[in-house]
Amino acid sequence: MKKKSIITRVLTVIALGLLLTGTIVASKTSVGAAYTPDMSNGADNFYKSNKITMKKVEFKNQYNMNVAGNLFIPKGLKKNTKNPAIIVGHPMGAVKEQSANLYAQKMAERGFVTLSLDLSFWGESEGQPRNAVSPDIYAEDFSAAVDFLGTRSFVDRERIGVLGICGSGSFAISAAKIDPRMKAIATVSMYDMGAANRNGLKHSQTLEQRKKILEEAVEQRYVEFTGGETKYTSGTVHELNENSTPIEREFYDFYRTPRGEFTPKGSSPELTTHPTLTSNIKFMNFYPFEDIETISPRPMLFITGENAHSREFSEDAYKLAGKPKELYIVPGAGHVDLYDRVNLIPFDKLESFFKENLKKR
Repeated sequence: MKKKSIITRVLTVIALGLLLTGTIVASKTSVGAAYTPDMSNGADNFYKSNKITMKKVEFKNQYNMNVAGNLFIPKGLKKNTKNPAIIVGHPMGAVKEQSANLYAQKMAERGFVTLSLDLSFWGESEGQPRNAVSPDIYAEDFSAAVDFLGTRSFVDRERIGVLGICGSGSFAISAAKIDPRMKAIATVSMYDMGAANRNGLKHSQTLEQRKKILEEAVEQRYVEFTGGETKYTSGTVHELNENSTPIEREFYDFYRTPRGEFTPKGSSPELTTHPTLTSNIKFMNFYPFEDIETISPRPMLFITGENAHSREFSEDAYKLAGKPKELYIVPGAGHVDLYDRVNLIPFDKLESFFKENLKKR
């Protein structure tokens, strides 16, 4: 196989809960070819509401990078009034068109101004190299979204909440610890991206495996510093076979089929969901749950599926968080189920949480 025909991946790197090995072969990549996605329980990632208006927006973060977002406003909203708002962050490796837009629209239908955003280095937001990992900048993007919303004439800057899905749950928590303008924090199917990369799910990764990942990543820095090809890691597999794990199948069903596949302009299906190898190890230094109790007395809601492979992260955060806090378990739901299955996603719970905690004081 010619070197230029493949994008190699480091062995045993864990991210998004997947233990991945081997290579991504560009010539074999296809989007759900001969595969029927599971559209049960109302899977509707690309939902379009006729009850709201949507406007593409851009704003600067403190690193002078353009952050792209979609602003959703309920039809009939009185622009001369101050309204509550919610920032919605997408899963790690995804973009706002995957899960975040759905949540933002559903919450806008319930009366909130909402903003889904692309994290820096992903989607339509700026940042080079593409698909780079920078937890600090990701958290800054949430604060920059508060800057943007808090300067809109129709938003009450004292009533801004944040909702993070999957990896964005940990980025939102990281941001909220140092940004008290975020008045209510909710997470759905949260991943602690630091713990997932350091330890693996249920602490399945050894210290020696972690060191091997670090060694390969820093060696790759020399390759790329001298002009060599960029390597990408983890993310979602591009093919399934008889040896594919249940978690691989779960993510594939969303990211590699028409159920949830989305390739941003300037990217390619070969690269979607895959962070760069050399930057992904920055998650090893990411500890979002350290000092999580300092967010109190601002309320926190942790939503996870009964059968979610990521459930441990929501449970860990709940144990460490200060009051008020709530852990809400969705019966029968897995991790990815809560990305887009509208019959399982507890929108009523989210509505009541934000209405109570973003009401006028």
